[in-house]
Amino acid sequence: MARTRARDFEEKQHSLLLDAAHIFATVGMEKASMSQIASEAGVSKSLLYHYYPSKDALIFAIIHTHLEDLEKALAKAIDPTLPPREHLQKLVTTVLNAYRGADEQHKVQLNAGSALSDEQKATITALERRIVRHFSDVIRQIHPELDNPARPLLMPVTMSLFGMLNWVYMWFRDGGALSREDYAQIATTLLLEGIKAVR
Repeated sequence: MARTRARDFEEKQHSLLLDAAHIFATVGMEKASMSQIASEAGVSKSLLYHYYPSKDALIFAIIHTHLEDLEKALAKAIDPTLPPREHLQKLVTTVLNAYRGADEQHKVQLNAGSALSDEQKATITALERRIVRHFSDVIRQIHPELDNPARPLLMPVTMSLFGMLNWVYMWFRDGGALSREDYAQIATTLLLEGIKAVR
């Protein structure tokens, strides 16, 4: 007979992912061991394997959960009634707020590389593309000329925005002179004003 799922199954899974992300971000994915992760989480190694059968499965779960949470937050933030520039800034703010407290998960995502199988990479890539599309759709509304087959700039411009957002964890500190909302305005302005010089 199959084991029934405990009521706190998802809560335990989430806690394990956070602890694992901390270990991976601190010592690196190659050096980190399941024993270290179990010790950090305060659980037995057998319990850790019950939730995640391998280190690769754990790495995938960290990234997939991180991106799913981001996609859900963006889905709630989408508001076609807003003027496109305000809409874009709202999406940027949503990403920056979703990254709050998620630096370690973000590091795992950026450095996973060879830890993922081709199938896992395909799943992550599909999720990333859906996230990116939310932004490229709004940028296209503001500057439709970027979506020109003769000079396709929509994707390079959109990914340049993510280049700004994805490395915020390296320098941004909450409680400083600049808020996440302030930086969302700066990033949006840099992007939209910069487009004028390259289109």
